[in-house]
Amino acid sequence: MTRIAFLGPRATFTEQALRSMPEAAGAEFLPCTGSPAVLAAVRDGSADLGCVPIENSVEGAVPAVLDGLVVDPPLVIVREALLAVRFALLVRPGTTLADVRTVASHPHGIAQTRDWIAARLPGADVLLSASTSEAAAQVARGEFDAAVSAPLAAEQHGLDILADDIADNAGAITRFALVSPPGPPPAPTGHDRTTLAATTQNRPGALLGLLTELAVRGIDLTRIESRPIKDRHAEYWFHLDCTGHVAEPAMGEALAALHRRCDRVRFLGSYPRAANGASTAPPSTSPLPVGGADAAQFRAAQEWLDRVRTGGVA
Repeated sequence: MTRIAFLGPRATFTEQALRSMPEAAGAEFLPCTGSPAVLAAVRDGSADLGCVPIENSVEGAVPAVLDGLVVDPPLVIVREALLAVRFALLVRPGTTLADVRTVASHPHGIAQTRDWIAARLPGADVLLSASTSEAAAQVARGEFDAAVSAPLAAEQHGLDILADDIADNAGAITRFALVSPPGPPPAPTGHDRTTLAATTQNRPGALLGLLTELAVRGIDLTRIESRPIKDRHAEYWFHLDCTGHVAEPAMGEALAALHRRCDRVRFLGSYPRAANGASTAPPSTSPLPVGGADAAQFRAAQEWLDRVRTGGVA
C-alpha cells in the first residue's frame, strides 16, 4: 500500500487536494504537522509520497516548501493539483461573534481573510497555527475561540460554522504538489510543467543570462521566486516553473545550458499541469510548439548538427 504524507491534521485543504489525485486511491494517509515534516517523511522513507501546498494565487509561494525542496536528499514533483479555497469561521457550539477574543489559522488563511477579521472581529487577537485544520482542532480543545478553516473541519472537530465564505478575494486558488524521491518523470502529455531551482554568481547580468537560456528556446517561464541561501549572505536560489517537459528537445537543451551556466541547478520535476482543478491533462494531438519550432524541427536540427560534428554532408 502506498503511504502518502500530507500537511495535517485531517480535513485540511491539503487532504482535499490529495484526494483529487489518482495516487490517493487505496493509499494510506499520514497526516504531518507542518510541510517540512511532510518532506522529511518522504526523505526518511516513512512515506512513499508527500503532498504539500506550494503556491497560492493571492499570497504567492509557500516559503517553507520552496526552501525544503532544495535541501538533500533530493525530491521531485510528480503531480500537481489546484483547489479553490473556501474559508469559514469555526467555533465551539453556542459561541457568538461577540464571544470571539482569539482567532487562529495557518498564515495563508489569516492573510486571505485579514480584512474580514478586521471588520468583524476588530478586538480579537490573531494567532498562527501549523495548518487550518490544526487551528480548528485547537478551538475544539478550548485553546482558541475561533478558527479560519475549511468548512470540512467543522464536521471533523465537532464545531459550528459561524460565518462562511469569508475570504477577502473570491476565487482564490491554491496549488498543491505531490513529491517523491527522484525517479523517471511522468511521460510527457503535451501539457506539462517543469520546475527547477538554480543559483548564479552574484555579478551583473547573471540572472538575465539564466532567463535568456529559456527565452531563446521559446520556453514560457510561468513563475520565478528568489529565496535566500541560508548559509550564504546575499546569495539566492531562483525557483522557476516553465511550460514543457524535460523529455522535449527544447527543455532538455535549456536545462543543459543552465547546468553549464549556473553554479547549481536542482531539477525538481516534469509533470502534468493541472487545469480547472484537475490534476491531469489529455495528451496533445500534435507536437508542442516551442518558440516557433516544433519537436520535429528540434530533432532535425540536432541530426544536422551531429552530421556537421562527424564531418558528414551538411
